[in-house]
Amino acid sequence: MTKRDLICVSCPIGCAITVELDDNNEVISVTGNTCPRGDKYARQECTHPERMLTSTVKVEGAKLPVVPVKSASPIPKEMLFDCMEEINKVSLTAPVRIGDKVIENILGTGVDIVATNNAL
Repeated sequence: MTKRDLICVSCPIGCAITVELDDNNEVISVTGNTCPRGDKYARQECTHPERMLTSTVKVEGAKLPVVPVKSASPIPKEMLFDCMEEINKVSLTAPVRIGDKVIENILGTGVDIVATNNAL
């Protein structure tokens, strides 16, 4: 059995949470959270952590050389560097508009990479 101490980021309170895991990395208990969101966050963080991914993509023919992008939803943490490699391969042509899909279903995750600003 192992214990992991986390600070919950689900709300501004920032509860100190302790998660007990068995030898198969299955959650036995979650303590210290003051709301159900903390329990959900702790379980996911210990068994399948995910993160939003933000970056920039090159743009030809725009006022600025890059446009900011983000994942439309969280991506498995272990895939972040591989996804960044894919993003770095992309070069767009202006105009690019907020919400445009830059990469659809990046690396089979089911998550799109979308523009978060205009590049005109």
